[in-house]
Amino acid sequence: MTSDRNPGYAEAGHSQVEAAAEGAPAGSRLTDESESYTLQVNGREESVKAAWLGESLLYVLRERLGLPGSKNACEQGECGSCSVFLDGTLVVSCCVLAADAVDSEVVTVEGLEPGDGLSDVQQRFLDAGAVQCGFCTPGLIVAVHDLLDRVPDADELTVREAISGNLCRCTGYGRILQAVVDVQRQRAGTQP
Repeated sequence: MTSDRNPGYAEAGHSQVEAAAEGAPAGSRLTDESESYTLQVNGREESVKAAWLGESLLYVLRERLGLPGSKNACEQGECGSCSVFLDGTLVVSCCVLAADAVDSEVVTVEGLEPGDGLSDVQQRFLDAGAVQCGFCTPGLIVAVHDLLDRVPDADELTVREAISGNLCRCTGYGRILQAVVDVQRQRAGTQP
């Protein structure tokens, strides 16, 4: 498989370049076949009807299930804007076929806190001004949840490494790092 393939074309054995050469618009479906399946998303069963099996998890979350938190930026797994949990593992949803997530638990930024409130990470991002334009924020919040759930006392270098797959062009990361420290202090009971 070459780097010019996206999940949909890779599954069908075609690259975007090959599809374009055949006259198909980039991103178009190669067949009219569709399937229906059920995903477990944020603790709920969600039906996905008449879906092309080559659709990414990101596409299905945003366009079919109405969960806009995960953002579509690079579609190559490079920016982290579409980060979600898949069976408790942090993944970039643009590189996962939605049909491959059947029988798995998907948790998006919308599902991090039960109810209508904000998670501690979301609240500290707001308090620290770590949101700026907000495009990268959902992916960063999911990545920070992943890190702090695994390594509650992560040092700054570990935090920087953990969020290195999430690109932000607005904040310069200072406020993001401060938000992480604030969450750590809050969870440890050392911050008011």
